[in-house]
Amino acid sequence: MENNKTILITGCSSGIGLCAARGLRQRGYQVFATARKAADVNSLRAEGFDAFRLDLADSGSIRIAVDQVLQRTGGELYALFNNGAYGQPGAVEDLSREVLREQFETNLFGTHELTILVLPVMRKQGYGRIIQNSSLLGFAAMAYRGAYNASKYALEGLSDTLRLELAGTGIFVSLVEPGPILSRFRDNALAMFKKNIDGERSVHREKYRAMEARLVKEGPAVPFTLGPDAVLRAVVHALEAKRPKARYYVTFPTHLFGFLKRVLPDRALDQILRRVG
Repeated sequence: MENNKTILITGCSSGIGLCAARGLRQRGYQVFATARKAADVNSLRAEGFDAFRLDLADSGSIRIAVDQVLQRTGGELYALFNNGAYGQPGAVEDLSREVLREQFETNLFGTHELTILVLPVMRKQGYGRIIQNSSLLGFAAMAYRGAYNASKYALEGLSDTLRLELAGTGIFVSLVEPGPILSRFRDNALAMFKKNIDGERSVHREKYRAMEARLVKEGPAVPFTLGPDAVLRAVVHALEAKRPKARYYVTFPTHLFGFLKRVLPDRALDQILRRVG
């Protein structure tokens, strides 16, 4: 690994992003931790991080954050961990164009804009690591998660293409694909559901009631849920391995559905996904 141990991480207010920021700082990285809300940025600074506001739905905040990071590093950056994202629940037929666009602004377009801002820096220095936090739902779709599924499928396609285009540059692109991880993801998803979906007027209202009950459930919502440190281990390997993997499966469900997707016909896989979704 290069001696330049600097990393920019998005979505550090809690969960995976905060765990990664803390864990990588302990490993000697200079961590630039970002979050969308000013209060979260202040909390990160109180922990001693170089922290900046970065809202992936706001191009201006992306450019300002990158400028601030590069000012502190002398124009270099070893790694970018694109972690920031949220989930928009709702049946596909209940997703308006505006709601779907909002999901993509954060989960894909903002991540893409940030990535192409740091790529010239990495090309100039001749090395770098780009780590994309995708999901099990980036390759195995589940019902009532269409907006999130679509954004992660798109992220995977863009990342696979970028990896091919960067071959031989010294810049590596890795996808991390977690299944269920303990975080505030469910709380945020419930808030977005209530904001954007009229559940009681939908033909899916009975399914939505069951979904809401699952989202407010205390503790892990599904079996095999792991802590965010499981993702951190994958991120460390992607940062420090001489030849990082293109994909890192995290949690048993990701390994399981990765296998099932390879060996089962679509109809059989659909039956399983309907039961577990």
